Amino acid sequence: MSVIDVAVTEKIATITLNRPDALNSFTDDMERELIEAYEKLDRDDGVRVIVLTGAGRAFCAGMDLSAAGSTFTDWRTSADAPAGTQWDTGPGRPPARRDGGGRVVLAMFHCRKPIIAAINGPAVGVGITMTLPADIRIASESARIGFVFGRRGLVPESCSTWFLPRLVPMQQALEWVLTGRVFGASEALRAGLVRSVHPELELLPAAYALAAEMTKTAPVSAALTRQLMWQMRTAPHPMYAHIAETHALNLLGLSADGVEGIRSFVEKRPAVFPGTVSGDYPDVLGGLPEPDFTPPPL
Repeated sequence: MSVIDVAVTEKIATITLNRPDALNSFTDDMERELIEAYEKLDRDDGVRVIVLTGAGRAFCAGMDLSAAGSTFTDWRTSADAPAGTQWDTGPGRPPARRDGGGRVVLAMFHCRKPIIAAINGPAVGVGITMTLPADIRIASESARIGFVFGRRGLVPESCSTWFLPRLVPMQQALEWVLTGRVFGASEALRAGLVRSVHPELELLPAAYALAAEMTKTAPVSAALTRQLMWQMRTAPHPMYAHIAETHALNLLGLSADGVEGIRSFVEKRPAVFPGTVSGDYPDVLGGLPEPDFTPPPL
């Protein structure tokens, strides 16, 4: 039985975490299904924007620890772990395992479609870190957020030590992770972690309204702009952005989308962009290969 739902309406895909009785807590199956969904939607030219949300009263309550005797060793040795995510650590020791949340957010980062996270309730642990690669986060008034890893004797995961300080000031990021406290949507809004806060029944309409605005741009332009913004965030000099943008402007300016964009403006009509992400995305950034994962000795 699937633990997420994926639906597409008017070029907007909705991924819904669908374990409401368990507050949508994160499992091996959810890890696998989310990665598959982001990779599939990335290839689907009928999808322009992705909205991520949760079913029921929670967004995601973190990793599922409900199983009797559940421990970190159980997670490392899980027979349900996706293929290729475990490795041997020597005789008499349990296998080690790649962080599942990290694999999910890398799929989000590599995805060429804009992503909006609609945080509809409690989001703690991986429940909040899985939203950090989203381009925009909005929250309901009932959202409660917590980077609680230190209170479990762990460290932040899902690449959040990379993403979080790029979304909020370092001092704020450190306060949240070093205290592990749970805080409300209003604090997330003040810090800039979320774009806006909405009454519960207005959250998804707000997400879809924003997504609809995004569908008015050229799909190839949106896809490339998303990657330029994220990758140039860590470029050591603006010259890297100048080079990448120069290549992109020259390529897109002569493309069918570039011609249509200018022509529609001059003719004062809505643009109809013919380009597709699957067929016309220019590789001006050299691609996004996942680096070889060399496990540390344990």
